Amino acid sequence: MLGYNDISLKQTRFYKDVYAEGQQVGKLEGKLEGESTLLERQIIKRFDSVTEDTRTRLRTATTDQLETWAERILDADTLTELFSDH
Repeated sequence: MLGYNDISLKQTRFYKDVYAEGQQVGKLEGKLEGESTLLERQIIKRFDSVTEDTRTRLRTATTDQLETWAERILDADTLTELFSDH
């Protein structure tokens, strides 16, 4: 269109910045998904099952929430205790 080809576009600062940002977002999403999946497996092992509400809660949690719950699962006796805000 303006005489630019794919190669020169990929070498622009804008393209590199957008690409790098996309990679960071992808890594964060992958990390959250992995932590959520692992915690779900731990909940099943500890409490014998997991509800759809719990799955939704895990999928929409922040990294901080997942890390807190991952530590609490070692001592929590119930899901209510695991997810409490204390």
